[in-house]
Amino acid sequence: MEGTGILLVLVIATALAFDFTNGFHDTANAMATSVATGALRPRAAVAIAGVLNLAGAFLSMRVAKTISGGIVDDGRATLVMIFAGLVGAILWNLLTWLLGVPSSSTHALLGGLIGAVWVGAGASAVHVGEIVGKILLPALASPVVGCLLALAAIRLIRAVLRSVERDRAAKIFRLGQVGTASLVAFAHGTNDAQKTMGVMTLALISAGVLGHGSGPPWWVVLTAGAAISLGTYAGGWRIIRTMGRGLTDIAPSQGFVAEATASAVILTSTQLGVPLSTTQVCTGSILGAGLGGGPSSVRWPIAARIAVSWALTLPAAAATGGVCAAVAVRGGFGVALVTAVGAGTAAVLVALSRRRPVTPDNVNTPVAVERTPRARP
Repeated sequence: MEGTGILLVLVIATALAFDFTNGFHDTANAMATSVATGALRPRAAVAIAGVLNLAGAFLSMRVAKTISGGIVDDGRATLVMIFAGLVGAILWNLLTWLLGVPSSSTHALLGGLIGAVWVGAGASAVHVGEIVGKILLPALASPVVGCLLALAAIRLIRAVLRSVERDRAAKIFRLGQVGTASLVAFAHGTNDAQKTMGVMTLALISAGVLGHGSGPPWWVVLTAGAAISLGTYAGGWRIIRTMGRGLTDIAPSQGFVAEATASAVILTSTQLGVPLSTTQVCTGSILGAGLGGGPSSVRWPIAARIAVSWALTLPAAAATGGVCAAVAVRGGFGVALVTAVGAGTAAVLVALSRRRPVTPDNVNTPVAVERTPRARP
């Protein structure tokens, strides 16, 4: 029992570490366009996002329950498997953050968990139907929906405001972006923070602390919300630069539309209990808003790199989680080895990031890619 308690503490700590990486990895979802257009100063943007992520974490528990009991069999997912899956998710998050690629933290977490449980308990412990219905189909549909909604909205706005002077319109939309960016941050908390809550709840069920089908206790909600909030405040400046300056030259009207459509999609998915990738929704919305200026307004090589990272995230995290599980299930030495190798790899990735740091002071420096036409207000 003592060994189980120690392992449970390790799993909870690792889950909160993942939640922290989720926060700084996904800060760009809410604030990239507002920082790029000058609607919010970088440090103010991440502070607002951090507070609203914490507030959003208390809105609903539907996504958390989907994670804790819908994706894998909560009676067969052991603490060791959950730990291994979390390590795989953290390493993938850190790698894509180092590369400045807005990949999906959601799919990293679910992929790591699926791979670890598959290896540790067998394929029958993974609910394939739930994965298809609540992960794969939304992964395909959500960026497309966000893109189309944003494209339609930006064209409508430009048609309606065609006679309005550009500088005046830009000023109005910058003010509007303070509200829409805040709404995305709140929506992010309602969806992404709950995923870690679900994993923590799954660990508590596995350890026998909670009964099968239980929801997250209040302290799980609070700590998960706080971890993602702190990670958000840390600021994922590399990914903010890619989403705000790399994919397209975003204008205030486009930023406003991208944020408004993304928040609508995310909040809808939260109410349906679907663990949506907020990164995919927000990137799709930015792409759609950028397409309002024509196909040439989008930097397609960067869009292609992002699409490749999306395709790789779930299988790569699953493979990493599976390898970690194969080692960790061998006992205390295996868990210690996974811990040591995982921590060492994470330290190397962080050290590499410091060679070319991206900070609040240089986050708006244009990405070194082929120039595209200047964005309209």
